[in-house]
Amino acid sequence: MSDLHITGTQSTPSINGDWQAGVLAMQGDSYPENSYELFGQVIEWVERFLAQESRPLSLDLRLLYLNTSSIKAMMDIFDLLEEAHGKGRQTQVSWHYDRRNERVAELAEEFREDCTFPFVIQPYDE
Repeated sequence: MSDLHITGTQSTPSINGDWQAGVLAMQGDSYPENSYELFGQVIEWVERFLAQESRPLSLDLRLLYLNTSSIKAMMDIFDLLEEAHGKGRQTQVSWHYDRRNERVAELAEEFREDCTFPFVIQPYDE
């Protein structure tokens, strides 16, 4: 069991995986130079958690902007959650977005259409 902590930068989100709580949180912009370098370790953390634990896994997202490679990485993460959900695991996503940024809400909605697990899209005011 190990937590995941990746400090955010101007072009990468802060990412925190709390193993004990079963929560993976991401916040900020995501347009890294090398998305595999960033998200590879996140995907590995999710895979490890799903393989070693039977507890629920929740994603708490406050992503403001995602480039194409970040969107692909998120799709890979959601696919892992979907597969686990299909096997009876409790998985869920809560995507919080700035009410003034409808593009992020539309992106989250596109992701949600492909998922059968609980997926909440929640606006907030900055």
